[in-house]
Amino acid sequence: MVTEQPDLLMAVDIGNTSVHLGVFRSEELVASYRLAANANRLTDEYAIIILSLLRNGGVSPEQISDCVLGSTVPPLTQTFEELARRYFGIQPLVVGSGVRTGVRILYDSPRDVGPDRIIDAVAAIRLYGPPVIVVDFGTATVFDAVSREGDYLGGAIAPGIGIAANALFEHAAMLYRIELERPRCAIGKNTVHAMQSGIMFGYVGLVEGIVDRFQRELGGNATVVATGGYASLIARETPAIQQVEPNLTLTGLRIIYDLNRGPHAER
Repeated sequence: MVTEQPDLLMAVDIGNTSVHLGVFRSEELVASYRLAANANRLTDEYAIIILSLLRNGGVSPEQISDCVLGSTVPPLTQTFEELARRYFGIQPLVVGSGVRTGVRILYDSPRDVGPDRIIDAVAAIRLYGPPVIVVDFGTATVFDAVSREGDYLGGAIAPGIGIAANALFEHAAMLYRIELERPRCAIGKNTVHAMQSGIMFGYVGLVEGIVDRFQRELGGNATVVATGGYASLIARETPAIQQVEPNLTLTGLRIIYDLNRGPHAER
């Protein structure tokens, strides 16, 4: 339960599959919620859901003093900007071009980097220091590399685990939807276990292979941080991942907010 204190920051991570919302008091995450991402859902519909979740967690709209958004879904960016203005009386900080992050981006075209990738890098640098590799198990499985100087270098993008599982079901007539969990052994003795093995251990191999290549290019001592829905599931199967941070993106949003609007932000 959140006590009646003002000056809470609402951080909203908008992805293709889900919306992760967090409430911070200073650096402490005091509440977090996940909603399905739906570009067709109206502002008022999202507002009803979010206000209800906040009140159930002991947070009133008057306690929210500011808002920061990170989004990979432009239509939902507009929806949540409008929501913040109408229901909280706030013009949110939207992470994008022109927003201070403290990280130099050495991508060929910096504007092409998804804001979520930079947000994750900012959080990983603050939590673990560079060099660091971030593996985000979202709609896509995204790998990001930060040099020992703290520069964002780039990364790799692969289909997400959920997309891969659905592709098997949709394009193979004899296969069907399965629950993504660890099979008892790698050699599946039935179709369900065979699919679980191929997906689970296949993605473990993907992570180990790409992380190994990144490590060699970075010098071999980068901390590997995983986040996203399947992070814990995969991390249990490989020593390639050292840290799991479910709230990495929310933490990055808070840090970027502090750099731009916090009490020590440059004016």
